Amino acid sequence: MDQKQFLSAMNQIAEEKGISQEQIIETIEMAIAAAYKKDYGKKGQNIKVKFDQKTGETHVFQIFTVVEESMLKPEPEEGEEIIEEEDEEQGEDKKIRFNPHKHLMLDQAKKIKKDAKAEDEIETKLETHTDYGRIAAQTAKQVIIQRLREAEREIIFDEYKDKEGEVISAIVQRIETGNIFLDIGKATGILFSEEQIPGEKFFIGQRLRVYILKVEKTAKGANIVLSRAYPKLVSKLFSIEVPEVSTGAVVIKSIAREAGSRTKIAVTAEEDGIDPVGSMVGQKGSRVQTVINELGGEKIDIIEWNENINKYVANALSPSKVLDVEMQEKTRTALAIVPEDQLSLAIGQRGQNVRLAAKLTGWKIDVKSDKMLEQEKKEKEVVEVVKEKSGDEKTEKKEVKKKEK
Repeated sequence: MDQKQFLSAMNQIAEEKGISQEQIIETIEMAIAAAYKKDYGKKGQNIKVKFDQKTGETHVFQIFTVVEESMLKPEPEEGEEIIEEEDEEQGEDKKIRFNPHKHLMLDQAKKIKKDAKAEDEIETKLETHTDYGRIAAQTAKQVIIQRLREAEREIIFDEYKDKEGEVISAIVQRIETGNIFLDIGKATGILFSEEQIPGEKFFIGQRLRVYILKVEKTAKGANIVLSRAYPKLVSKLFSIEVPEVSTGAVVIKSIAREAGSRTKIAVTAEEDGIDPVGSMVGQKGSRVQTVINELGGEKIDIIEWNENINKYVANALSPSKVLDVEMQEKTRTALAIVPEDQLSLAIGQRGQNVRLAAKLTGWKIDVKSDKMLEQEKKEKEVVEVVKEKSGDEKTEKKEVKKKEK
């Protein structure tokens, strides 16, 4: 293969794998170094290869580490067995066994480089070979395959790590023991059962939107965990569907979600003349309906955020009407008073509405109807009267006893 063909092949690999030319050249240099060491190297020898892109030639160097007497272990006595330690050069206090193929004494190093000092590295050029044996060629091939695979994994990891917290389109690839594996482009992501919307059904080839929850680096490459249940999936879907959210004119202040059932979102406008709730809902409910369809029919309540906590709590209990809200700052507890006919709506099925409102606002919320409070007030008055009478009777008895005495 001539130089042009070789460079063309390199460019093709770079384009197909998304790997830079520098990484490919580095891989080739490592492969040639491995092949050279296999056929012509000595034990402990550190071989380095430099590839010249302009000429297509390779230059081989041996790397020596400069050492001085104080760094060395004493020479073994005759008959003493030498045990090689892989990590013998690790640690400040550990001494090393001199290897003429790996180390260079300081006085010798200064003949090559005048200002050489201990622990420096010195390169010496070696004879270049092109006739490698079958085993050496196989070693070089394995190095290239492994390095390209590692580089590709690194690129995929970096790409999806940057997308952490984003929503992407994915295709169902396979289903295994409740976990869903999805094709997300250059990689495969996993949707664990706990990150799925309860009751949602999947089929091979199905296209859906998922939230990239986290990306972890493993020995086998990037582990990409996806989610359909995470609350921020809803806010990200709205930022895609609602231009006012993506531009920052409307801000999603808080979100509370019970995946597959109901979500509450608090929004506010950052610009005058914009209706934040209306922007989210869209004309004839088109925008919110698109998000609802993506989530399999999950109900979505959009309420207006308010810095006045009384009004905010009242809004959070939507769709019920709230007559008044009484706040307890110390315990962060709010008592919402609603009409009698709105009580069940305010609480919601199995307490869901008030539970989500509490999550949304960050306050503990108790709900009572106006009639309940009225009844409690009457009962309290009766108790007070009874206590008062009881007190009077005790006083009268004491007076009678005093007179008798």
